[in-house]
Amino acid sequence: MHRRPPPASRPRPPARGAAAGPRHGLARTLSKLGVCSRSEAARWVAEGRVQVDGRIVRDPEFPIPQAGDVAARLRVDGQPLQGPARHYVMLNKPRGLVTSTRDEQGRDTVYRCFEGSGLPWLAPVGRLDKASEGLLLFSNDPQWAAAITDPARGPDKTYHVQVDSLPTPAQLQAMHEGIEDEGERLSARRITVLREGERNAWLEVVLEEGRNRQIRRLLASQDIGVLRLVRVAVGGLVLGELAKGAWRPLSEQEWRALVG
Repeated sequence: MHRRPPPASRPRPPARGAAAGPRHGLARTLSKLGVCSRSEAARWVAEGRVQVDGRIVRDPEFPIPQAGDVAARLRVDGQPLQGPARHYVMLNKPRGLVTSTRDEQGRDTVYRCFEGSGLPWLAPVGRLDKASEGLLLFSNDPQWAAAITDPARGPDKTYHVQVDSLPTPAQLQAMHEGIEDEGERLSARRITVLREGERNAWLEVVLEEGRNRQIRRLLASQDIGVLRLVRVAVGGLVLGELAKGAWRPLSEQEWRALVG
């Protein structure tokens, strides 16, 4: 009896244990290769634009072993993948933009700042929430991005935060030592007062890792509200005089220093 060959549109997944190393879905694989975002890759796959080993695959979760030359197995629109030139960019994110490729609510995203730039698709390296502003990194180098965001190895992130009161030394110490919030341990590596007015103050907050809305949650634990939150540095890379909404490429020395 002859075994029926697999359909032309669905290559056979590799046998269990046939390839060493992890396997990722097809859409995630395209994203990790720096070709496009994961959501865009899923659309390309569903539209039948992506081939694996010469056959069209329409399942974004189709498993792709990560061993060997993964890109050589894939084609988009019939064309072999060409490894894109790596780009490392810093943006001065304005307040009010969402750090996302697309927003389901139709809000403006950070990608508005790159319109007409001629840059390839770049992923945000970390995030700033809609109400926050300042230094935001982008790259199509997934390994570099992972090193930047790694809690153990990544560079510190420095923020200047305007708050609606005059924090006491005891409040600052409590945030430095850390709090429990929603099952997470949150703390600031360093938190100091930059300057004070009659009713509010500017703080400098340094984080080793950035959890979701970490600074706002730390301050809320002390009944302190945030008026402005600006990321001013990642490691030794400072925002400087870069205009709001403007971007610039990092020099090789700069992007290497962040993971050096």
